Amino acid sequence: MSYRILVVNPGSTTTKIAVYDDSNAVITVNVEHDTKKLAEFAKMADQAPYRMEYISKALADNNIDESTIDCIMCRGGLVYVPPIKSGGYIVNEDLYIALADEKLTATHASLLGGRIGKQFSDKLGVPAYIYDAPSAGELTEVGKITGFTDIVRRGTAHVLNARSMAIRYAESVGKKAKDMNIIVGHMGGGCSVTALKHGVLIETIGDDELHMSAERAGGAPLVQFTELCYSGKYTEAEMKKILRGKGGMFAHLGTADGRAAEKMVAEGNEKAKLVLNTISYGMSKSIGALSGIFKEKIDVIILTGGLAHSKIVTEEIKAYVSPIAPVEILPGESEMIALAEGGIRIMKGEEEAMVYKLPEGYQK
Repeated sequence: MSYRILVVNPGSTTTKIAVYDDSNAVITVNVEHDTKKLAEFAKMADQAPYRMEYISKALADNNIDESTIDCIMCRGGLVYVPPIKSGGYIVNEDLYIALADEKLTATHASLLGGRIGKQFSDKLGVPAYIYDAPSAGELTEVGKITGFTDIVRRGTAHVLNARSMAIRYAESVGKKAKDMNIIVGHMGGGCSVTALKHGVLIETIGDDELHMSAERAGGAPLVQFTELCYSGKYTEAEMKKILRGKGGMFAHLGTADGRAAEKMVAEGNEKAKLVLNTISYGMSKSIGALSGIFKEKIDVIILTGGLAHSKIVTEEIKAYVSPIAPVEILPGESEMIALAEGGIRIMKGEEEAMVYKLPEGYQK
């Protein structure tokens, strides 16, 4: 039996949608929204009905009968309380509420996936799921502790693309991801490294912990960072923008585009070469750090994301980490097909969707 799946992947100013018949894309559409209109909404979650109208229009414009859809697969939001695991969650009323509550989830466009999905689910009478949310994982208790009693590590990474690439690689060598130990380094506007032990996400290094990326600053010596925060040179909002958006390669070269940076290198720009090598060096340190938490052989290290197209970056990382495990380059991202394939596995009973419950005693 085949399934028709609507995939919803919201961004800050766009909503990517696709319709799949099993793994075959019927349509893919990138809906662009009026930024002034989006700014009128007091909360990110309030944008869902507005965006839903545009999705319905895009489906109609492409002759997709909404009644033929069997399920909705949505990009997952940053749900932290209670922590969620990798895989799929049905968008029930509890999850729908959590995605709008800033005490339980971080404000990010990804939270709109489940909010939109639930509204389509109620309208069409079919299930909606989030899958491999960026906050998903199963960090151990020892992995959550920091030297600050007020800070608990939560684990945030490019889980959707990382697990998709791990599953895809395992299938390509005739295995299942649950039978392998895999480290995935995702390199895009942000970079993250993910450790998958027998298919379970056990640890991550996000883009604010160690390595820098195309537009994110990464980790820094905390004493110097604290001094900079209190120097009066930047406001809190400006510091946060440097951390995510105007840091990393962008801060040094004025671009977050790996292709532009490679062109600079080809033209003899030594600073650009140093910055790209710094990204490789940082990612290698993060990969090395996660390799140390396995007590078993690591089968493969996968490099993915947009910057994985850069031979300057990937060859340097391979030189550093190939003694740990073989390195496989799978460039680009596969979020839309990853969501669709997650939906297929759930609908076919190959995976069981989990159920999110609001914390005990929850009050708005």
